Amino acid sequence: MPIRETVADTESKMAKAVEILQDELKTVRSGRASTGLIENIKADFYGTPTPLKQMATLAAPQVDMIVIKPFDPASIREIEKAIKASDLSIAPIVDGKIIRLNIPALSGERRTQLVQQAKQTGEQAKVSIRNIRRDANKHLEKQQKGKVITEDDLEKGKKQIDDITRQYTENVDELVKNKSDEIMLD
Repeated sequence: MPIRETVADTESKMAKAVEILQDELKTVRSGRASTGLIENIKADFYGTPTPLKQMATLAAPQVDMIVIKPFDPASIREIEKAIKASDLSIAPIVDGKIIRLNIPALSGERRTQLVQQAKQTGEQAKVSIRNIRRDANKHLEKQQKGKVITEDDLEKGKKQIDDITRQYTENVDELVKNKSDEIMLD
């Protein structure tokens, strides 16, 4: 049945939008050290830009420190350059075969800025979810005009899509709230 396929496709696209939001929220700094801050920073690895999580072991042994241990010690300089070039504003400390990142405490003003950044990222995810809903509804309307589905099927499909949209929008709100709480608590 075409409605079921459209609804399933819509749901998978919305799930992907929420997944992307989760990855983006990992990069928003909170008061404690998290490897999510740096795992997607790309460093030059034999001529290829490669995410740090594929080049090194990442760990947060303390609440204010991240430790990076490259699989190939020769790549330590490239990793250091990539961290300096990123927008983290954290100076890497090279200590033999590892790199340490000391995560400074956040000021109240900076925490508020980071909460706003998280909310903005959440709004972008909601916009993409609403765009997915709009496209799915248009697709159902085209099917109804082409006599592939009935008018009742169209209304039923739109209701299912609206329910899914509501569910994923609530997921986005919850993720943003959790991240905001994490930022403000530390």
